Amino acid sequence: MKEKELPLGFGMALAQNELAMKKFESLTETEKQSVLEQAHHVHSKREMQQLVNGIAAQGISGGIHGIS
Repeated sequence: MKEKELPLGFGMALAQNELAMKKFESLTETEKQSVLEQAHHVHSKREMQQLVNGIAAQGISGGIHGIS
């Protein structure tokens, strides 16, 4: 399976949240791909902020399960 690319909105939201960026960088490749899969299904700036804030607040659990 081809690795997911970093969506522009996700990258911009991460750049604005240093804690989320550090936590995302510390994830395994499998965990990163899971988060990126979710990021590709986000439909608004607000949802993207929720995804990134979830990563910062709760780590991988908040990031992956924060958006349904």
